[in-house]
Order: sequence, then C-alpha cells, then structure tokens
Amino acid sequence: MVEKEKVGGTCLHRGCIPAKQFLETATVFRTVAGAKEFGVQSDQPSVDFATSQARKQKVVDQLWKGLQGLMKTRKITTVNGTGTLHKNKLVKVDDGTELKGKNVIIATGSVPRTLPGFDIDGKYVMTSDEVLALEQLPSSVAVIGGGAIGCEFASMMSDLGVQVTLLEALPKLLPLCDKDVADVVARSFKKRGIEVRTGVKVEGHEPGNGSTTVKVDGDSLTVDAIVMSIGRRPLSDDLGLDGTDVGLDDKGFVEVDEYCRTAEDGVFAVGDVINTAQLAHVAYAEGILVMNQLLGEDAVPVDYEKVPWAIYCHPEVGFAGLTEEAAKEAGYDVVVSKHRWGGNGRALIVGDTDGLVKVVAEKDGDGQAGRLLGVHIAGPWATEEFVEGWLAVSWEATVPEVAHLIHPHPTLSESFGDSMLGFSGRGLHG
Repeated sequence: MVEKEKVGGTCLHRGCIPAKQFLETATVFRTVAGAKEFGVQSDQPSVDFATSQARKQKVVDQLWKGLQGLMKTRKITTVNGTGTLHKNKLVKVDDGTELKGKNVIIATGSVPRTLPGFDIDGKYVMTSDEVLALEQLPSSVAVIGGGAIGCEFASMMSDLGVQVTLLEALPKLLPLCDKDVADVVARSFKKRGIEVRTGVKVEGHEPGNGSTTVKVDGDSLTVDAIVMSIGRRPLSDDLGLDGTDVGLDDKGFVEVDEYCRTAEDGVFAVGDVINTAQLAHVAYAEGILVMNQLLGEDAVPVDYEKVPWAIYCHPEVGFAGLTEEAAKEAGYDVVVSKHRWGGNGRALIVGDTDGLVKVVAEKDGDGQAGRLLGVHIAGPWATEEFVEGWLAVSWEATVPEVAHLIHPHPTLSESFGDSMLGFSGRGLHG
C-alpha cells in the first residue's frame, strides 16, 4: 500500500469519524439543555470546543492505531509517499521506491471542492478539513451548500451557539432526499433559528476586519467565516497514467466498468476517485467487489440505486432506494405510506417526535402495495432505524412479507412496521 499521509484516509481523519464526533457533542449539548423536561436539574450548559476537539482526536487516534495493528497483523507493507501509475502496472513512489504487481488498485479518494472567488485560507473560508481542526467556533457562519455535509455542519454549529445561514443553489435542501424528508429538515432548521436560503447564487466575498461579506444574488451577508460544503472532487490530478489505458472523464473521475475495472487489464479503481456515491461504505463495497475478483470468487456489482445513505444532522436522515419522485419518473406506479413519530411511545419517551417514516412501494396489478422501492426516515436515530428498510429494499421484499415482521415494543422500529401495515389500512395510527 502506498499512502502519502495516514492510513484510514479522509473518512477516518477528516471526514466521517471526526464530523460525527462533533455532531455527538451537539447531541449531548441539546440533551443537557433539555434535561429539566425530564426532571433532571442542571445548569445551563456551555461548550468548551477545545475539549471536544481533543476527544475527537482521541477517537480518531484509537481507530487509526487499531487499523495500523490490523494491517501489521495481515503483513501489509505500507510505503509512505505519493505513487504514480505507469505502463506494465509499475507504480513509482516519490521517495524513489518502485513497485510492480499483478494487479493495481487506485483508491486516491477526493478533496473538498470550492467556488471561484472563495479561495480557502483557513480563516475566512474553510472546507470540512479546516472546520474539523478548529479549537474554537466562530460566532457566525455562512454554510455554502445544502447537501448532506452542509446540513450536518449547519446543524452542529447551530446547536453549539453559532448563528448559521445556509445557502443552497438548488430549490431545496438535501437534493438527493425525498421531498417530504427534506421538508422535515428545513422546518426543523427554521424552528432552531438557522436561516435557509435556497435557489441562490453566491458571487465571492470581501474580507474585512475580523469578518467577511458574502455576495448573494446582489445582496450581502456579513459573517465571521464561510464553510464551503459543495461536495468533493476526485483526487486524480497526479496519478501519472502515462503509457496506460486508464482514462479520466471530463470531471477527473477514473473511468471504470460495473466491476470497477479500468481499461487497463489488471488495474482497478474504487472509492471517491470513481464517479459513484462518495460514501465510505460504498468504497468498502467496491473494495470487496475487487477482492472477490482477485480471489476468483463470485463477484456481484454494487447496486448503486439501493445504496444506504445516512445524514447525521438533527433531525437525522436515513434512506435507501428510490424517492417518490424518482420512482414516478422511472415509470413505476407507486403507493406511499407515511407514519409520523407522534404516536410512537419510544419517540415520546426520548422527547424527539419531529419527522416521519415514508415508504414507497410498487403498486401490483390488483392495486395493492407490492415490492418496496424506497424507505425514507427523518427523525430520532434515523441513521440506525432505516437499516431494516434498506435490507427490505435491497432484497426486493414485498409489503406483505415485511408486514409479517414483529417489532419489539416500545421501540422506534415500530413506526416502520406500522408503515407497512398502513398500506392495507391496518396500521395502528393510520
């Protein structure tokens, strides 16, 4: 393995793990702030973000050391440096090392994108990399981009006392989400004081004395800092590739087929460097797909239409499969069942009833709900709750099959079960 920084990559050091640690800090803060409702008397909480930063690093380091140990146990050799691929599957590392293998896997990942007029300086303009290294939060921010990353940062910072304005170029937040789910998040953000502006265009910024002014559709917005959350681009600029048949598309992604094979025999590519969902668990699935081939085992391509998505803003979002809009656009005749959390005993117990469970199913010839096409959940612990829905969608289960499942009481999972029964008009709260 050739690695220029630390094994574990973006997910472990500058992505999933550190981001969710700070979101958990926000959760603890909300819990303590609302403790009196449960009869627990506590002083108004305050945030020492440097302590949270230290805890984040402790979690990251523990996982990193564990990963290094796993690699050592499996006798994996790690070469520190940047590698480039040349003909005949030769990899040259910038420390002078040359490696040659029967197969080569390109997994260079991605880096945050920015926009013209927003040069990253770590002070006024930050990406996720800089935000996750902060020792102190700014008092006000403009978060540019209302996708998963933008909503997570906006939610976390707002919960911890930052005045947040969220700017999104598209007509709605969370463009990949079902509209009903995105609306839940938008309403929650508004209720919590997060200003959301959709359908707007940003046109640069002008730094001043300790703050900066963002130009937004001819208007202006002055904040302490800007958080760029408009996605990530593939890290493919310095792959070399001279004398190989490996190709890049017009966006810089390595071109592969459904088995993650490039046009060069024996060279594969996985993860954010190819044009698939930029999710750590998708990269993991692609890695397994490649390993299956190298070991001569049955290899089943990843079904990207059914990939599970988890978004850790408050309220949380978890979904898999087609949204109602996408299912209709694909030509399906659909039926939908929705179930809100207000009647769920566990949701009332934990004091979190904002959101809904929404299930999209294909309508059978007899007019009844058949195969599950999509499951979409916004609300308490949705990132854990939707997994049985993903399993049902992935296995192409039907509504009657899933409706037979027994859900323990009182649990949040009962709402998914009740949504299944709701298709036949037999849901408890339908």
